[in-house]
Amino acid sequence: MPHVTRHSTTQAQALHLRASLYTLIRKFFADRDVLEVETPILSAAGNTDPNIESFSTAFTGHVDAGARERWLRTSPEFPLKRLLAAGVGDCYELGRVFRNAEAGGRHNPEFSMLEWYRIGWDHRRLMQETVTLVEAALALAGRRAEVVVENYRQLFLDELLLDPLHAPIDALREPLEPYRIDPEGLNRDDWLDLLITHVLQPAFPIDRITVIHDYPASQCALAKIRAGDPPMAERFELYLGKYELANGYHELNDAAEQRARFERDNAMRRTRGQREIPVDDRLLAVLDRMPDCAGVALGIERLLMCLAGSDAIADVLAFPFSEA
Repeated sequence: MPHVTRHSTTQAQALHLRASLYTLIRKFFADRDVLEVETPILSAAGNTDPNIESFSTAFTGHVDAGARERWLRTSPEFPLKRLLAAGVGDCYELGRVFRNAEAGGRHNPEFSMLEWYRIGWDHRRLMQETVTLVEAALALAGRRAEVVVENYRQLFLDELLLDPLHAPIDALREPLEPYRIDPEGLNRDDWLDLLITHVLQPAFPIDRITVIHDYPASQCALAKIRAGDPPMAERFELYLGKYELANGYHELNDAAEQRARFERDNAMRRTRGQREIPVDDRLLAVLDRMPDCAGVALGIERLLMCLAGSDAIADVLAFPFSEA
């Protein structure tokens, strides 16, 4: 049977929508004097996060060029932070990133990410700018959305009557019983994540921007931890309807602490039988010099799906992974 092309009027509209969104993004940041930059897609270091799998490839040229094994970036975060440490100032990158094993109706192993950094800002101020950008994008589709900003702990208390910081794991598991999730190897943070993805997130209204901020310190990722009782990770996530669009931090700029977090990631990888990933020593060498800043990454395809009213990522791609 001859191959049948997927292209349709609807898909052509999605391609035009992507082009319009890129134009809007570049104007948005040009108006704010945020510099567009371009960083490497291939790196000698990878992403140690145990929940993210990277693609790797082999360089076959002269050995003087550096490490043979190269990793396709899962985000431009590390090189962007090196530029910040070098004094480039407010900057952003709009480009392709790669994540292995993530393919399906809502995921594509190759996708587009917008990531930007603001010097002297914290996560709360960046939350506001991220909302402003998403509202501008919605206007492209003639839409508006209510904005709800919610503290992570208060969200769990309000919606699930559970304190995410103190409730026993059995209490966290109870609302998830209908999903028959295998508990093997799952820790407290895994159950909290599952409560968001399976219970809270699907109930977010379609025309609402939901921003969740100040996470448990155990979910700090690359964010600063604010001292207190309890200490909290200064990060946020932004949702449009049921889709998570963006993840932002008041960025950690402590190299020793960041190295310890990378090492914890690789320890978890060993526990799970995953391969350890080489850490980014070039980032660690300059991280102490990175100015105080906040940064956020936003998934372009997720935003386009929302704008196009689609539940399938293939509808906003020129060619999905299965046809690439």
